[in-house]
Amino acid sequence: MNYIKSTLYPSAFLVGLLSLFSCSNDQAEIKQAPRDSTAAQQAPNPFPFYKELAVTPGFGFEVVSWGKGVDSLGGYLILMSDSLKNNYKSFAVEREGIISDAWNMDLDNDGNPEIYVELKSGGNKADLNVYEYSRGNFQKISFPGLPSKLKKLYNGHDKYFIKEGELFRSFPAANSEEGAEKADDIKVVRYSLRGNQFSTSEVENEAQP
Repeated sequence: MNYIKSTLYPSAFLVGLLSLFSCSNDQAEIKQAPRDSTAAQQAPNPFPFYKELAVTPGFGFEVVSWGKGVDSLGGYLILMSDSLKNNYKSFAVEREGIISDAWNMDLDNDGNPEIYVELKSGGNKADLNVYEYSRGNFQKISFPGLPSKLKKLYNGHDKYFIKEGELFRSFPAANSEEGAEKADDIKVVRYSLRGNQFSTSEVENEAQP
């Protein structure tokens, strides 16, 4: 009789523990609410602009902008990745304007890529921020304004474009007195880069894309 009791008591104790453990697991499963994947997908994008710029396989840049409140104020990052050399750099810039585009090229053919960031301001005016990446560092290159004889004809609505490896800017000429654009009169400016300095020249309309 004592043998039976000694055998049954541990068994009953084990059954009780298993029941308690099972109930605890059930309660834990009930308390764990499933994740709302729909809400996660609908979360607002924290980066108003993002673009990847490939230079060579394994080497390139990413341009990421951020800012809250006023869209035209904030900052952006230029991220360099060189996976072949296990080398990564970042460069932060304050911005006034909304980034509308970004691209890379080697306009002066010196083997060092330049990153061009296009910023829109005033609703219809575009400007460029230019940086050259050389010897592991970012160096800003001052981007010039329009030639003096074209400034009085400028009222925005300009476009930057690349043709045959050269950088151009076009805009409709505006009447200097009325400020209205002339759709049939397009001005085009060519930008050249030598020794990290830009120069400009006006060209004929045939240079348009």
